[in-house]
Amino acid sequence: MVVGPTASRLACVRLENSFEVAVPVDAAWRLLNDVPRVVTCLPGATLVAVVDDHAWKANLLVKLGPIALQFATDITREEMDEGSGRVVLATKAREARGKGGAQATIESRLTPRNGGTRVDLVTDLSLQGAVAQYGRGIVADVASRLTAEFAGCIAARLDESSAPAPSPDGGQAPIGGLRLLFGAVWRRLVRRSRTER
Repeated sequence: MVVGPTASRLACVRLENSFEVAVPVDAAWRLLNDVPRVVTCLPGATLVAVVDDHAWKANLLVKLGPIALQFATDITREEMDEGSGRVVLATKAREARGKGGAQATIESRLTPRNGGTRVDLVTDLSLQGAVAQYGRGIVADVASRLTAEFAGCIAARLDESSAPAPSPDGGQAPIGGLRLLFGAVWRRLVRRSRTER
């Protein structure tokens, strides 16, 4: 978390997540580099345009109770190394009707594991505007839950026979931010009360 005069307007957090899928590394590599398909696995995201082989545009819809926030998002593939199973994506999101936004660098690395593939994700996230006020801990909790949803969708994409049907607009349902936020706050309060005993 950034401290100082800009603390109320800027929050930075590093997130590390991982999951395993029961497919070989080469199959996971092909899917994770098919960015248009990956975007539809992000909760609340809809692909808008393919700029070229390494750049895309998407919309992200987040609902916080009665408030719906829409973000225009640019996605760029900055690095791709099949030999090491490493891909780096950069995203820039701007709130459509406000001054808030987010930037993230997402590094994914694939390694063989028990006949399948382990996917490690490291995300450096910077939030600006109202969404930044929730703080590092809550952002990490919410992001962890969203990553679990993302991982489940990716696993389903790797087994098309069990993949869920897309929503009518081709994207995922909006992120239920208020539910995720309250869940994150509750878990933090429970952990704090246990450590104070």
